[in-house]
Amino acid sequence: MYPVSYKPGRACYKSCHHAMRVARSSFCYQRQQFYAASSYAGKRSRLFVRRRFTFPSLPYNPVSAPSDINMNGYNRKSPQKRRYEMPKYAAAPKKKICKERIPQPKNTVAMLNELRHGLIYKLESQTGPVHAPLFTISVEVDGQKYLGQGRSKKVARIEAAATALRSFIQFKDGAVLSPLKPAGNLDFTSDEHLENGIENLCNQKLVEIIKTLMLTEKKSNLTSLEQPTLRLQMFCMSQNVSKSAITVDGQKKVPDKGPVMLLYELFNDVNFECINIDGAQNNCRFKMTVTINEKKFDGTGPSKKTAKNAAAKAALASLCNISYSPMVVPQKNVPLPIDDKSSSMELPQIHADTIGRLVLEKFMEVIKGQEAYSRRKVLAGIVMTENMNFCEAKVISVSTGTKCVSGEHMSVNGAVLNDSHAEIVSRRCLLKYLYAQLDLQCNQATAYQSIFVRNTDGQYPYKLKSGVHFHLYINTAPCGDARIFSPHENDTGVDKHPNRKARGQLRTKIESGEGTIPVKSSDGIQTWDGVLQGQRLLTMSCSDKIARWNIVGIQGSLLSSIIEPVYLHSIVLGSLLHPEHMYRAVCGRIEKSIQGLPPPYHLNKPRLALVTSAEPRNQAKAPNFGINWTIGDTELEVVNSLTGRTIGGQVSRITKQAFFVKYGFLMANLPGILVRKVTTDYGQTKANVKDYQIAKLELFSAFKREDLGSWLKKPIEQDEFGLAE
Repeated sequence: MYPVSYKPGRACYKSCHHAMRVARSSFCYQRQQFYAASSYAGKRSRLFVRRRFTFPSLPYNPVSAPSDINMNGYNRKSPQKRRYEMPKYAAAPKKKICKERIPQPKNTVAMLNELRHGLIYKLESQTGPVHAPLFTISVEVDGQKYLGQGRSKKVARIEAAATALRSFIQFKDGAVLSPLKPAGNLDFTSDEHLENGIENLCNQKLVEIIKTLMLTEKKSNLTSLEQPTLRLQMFCMSQNVSKSAITVDGQKKVPDKGPVMLLYELFNDVNFECINIDGAQNNCRFKMTVTINEKKFDGTGPSKKTAKNAAAKAALASLCNISYSPMVVPQKNVPLPIDDKSSSMELPQIHADTIGRLVLEKFMEVIKGQEAYSRRKVLAGIVMTENMNFCEAKVISVSTGTKCVSGEHMSVNGAVLNDSHAEIVSRRCLLKYLYAQLDLQCNQATAYQSIFVRNTDGQYPYKLKSGVHFHLYINTAPCGDARIFSPHENDTGVDKHPNRKARGQLRTKIESGEGTIPVKSSDGIQTWDGVLQGQRLLTMSCSDKIARWNIVGIQGSLLSSIIEPVYLHSIVLGSLLHPEHMYRAVCGRIEKSIQGLPPPYHLNKPRLALVTSAEPRNQAKAPNFGINWTIGDTELEVVNSLTGRTIGGQVSRITKQAFFVKYGFLMANLPGILVRKVTTDYGQTKANVKDYQIAKLELFSAFKREDLGSWLKKPIEQDEFGLAE
């Protein structure tokens, strides 16, 4: 008999429901353990284990119940389905083996769009029945129309693009690799294309497009393009300096790939090796060498990566004429606002590297035995070439130095060096060389060895031989306007503030110190007694002096009465070349205001370049000495920059006094000179060279017209000395 309040149906329902909840909880826990084990073994199994639950209908017995049955009627010892158990050590998952994806060739429309942008395809006609139409589509490329037909517009468009592409690049059976204007037949397996001078290959991806066409056209006679030599030739033709690399407003652009990556794409046999590490641990220099086809190219840098990039740039410049120079317009930057500068003012990279290497090697050669004076911050040198033959280039001068003479050591007889900055000293060494070359003209037996020849059709007795050029190398930007606005090596973009008043200002060096300051708006005169009483002796910056050389020449006022003006052909920097700032400093700031120069004086625009292995920034304090060497010297000369004399207290061989003596000898012995005797002092003799003085005064006026300041002159007492009797 059941109690009155007991309801069998509801109790049975509650018992079953509770059993399901317990079973579900147990199952979830077991499933979590299983998935954890599966994940730990590295498998991503989606195995789902099901369990069957049996809910028996048991009679209610409030007194007693079996020990193996819980209060909800669930039998824990009832037979269950065996659970899946993971092995103790799960096997490693098998990797999926998938076939390598074969790159699919681009269709002809995509390839044509890479060569010519903004093309428009037009539907010319539609013929045929409705169920089988025939479409004709045309595309106009460089003023010429190409047609294509197909059962769909897409197929017709592809055929039209293919027809246009065949006029760009055709194969051995009757066409040439020339854009739209076929010439004679060309065999791609020969070297005739180098001799015939194929031009106008203006796409950098030419090799890639030819390979794609090979896949599209199924041609087998172009397999030689897979060879590294011909692949290099095709890429070099597409990167031609004079024609094919001109892409942005008539200016070259930097390759969009890094030098190391590009080198590996062009050559199969590329081997890099770190051969040397110089310097202390906190200021070390790495030297990397890359070997390509048994040719070696070196690069140096503060890290192995930088040295590797420098070596790759040197290899690309030598083998492919590919330049990463800052003078080349970057692809993503705005073109330089300079009229035709990148094409006319950039010195080829291989020549720039040769100039830098020759000067550095000559410095290491002449400093042997006097390593105590090898410490330097600025190194400069001048290299001479004949007919741009750099294989026989000569180093004319090498010098170091960063200081100017102190005011208390000024000389009234021209016996001291006022400016001991390296580039200024190198130019004075060049003057010594020019005097020596004119000395050869004094003797008929040695006249043929001179770089000068008699000038029969001009007002100057002598002139340089045709093809003789001088190249200035400086391991950093010259002080003044060229350096002050380009403090960082990677700051080679376009000047964002070209119209600021500080741009282009004349600047002066500080006595016995480093750095420059703008000149004040004054008459530009320094007095002798003012300097002796403590006023600082100021000297114009190197940037301003180089700008002066590009007007009046580097031969100086004395030699201007004998030879025609001599100008620098190029300026190569070892670091801190900013195209905008450098061009403005050396010639650009006065190019619009200079006028009235007496011929043959003119505004010279030297070619600019940066070496691939940039010079490191020297944080050490600049020494108070500098060295100079000129070709023909048996040993170098060490000068105390603060006193303007040698470390032994002697008069330097490149002072005003020494040059005035050489000038007097030339006037007395050189054939073709009308006035033989020098009767005036040094300053008056320079003032008598009229054309030179007119050009110099016009230069000073051009700076004033541009509101760039007044040229600061030294006390006139320095030039009031004459020749010894």
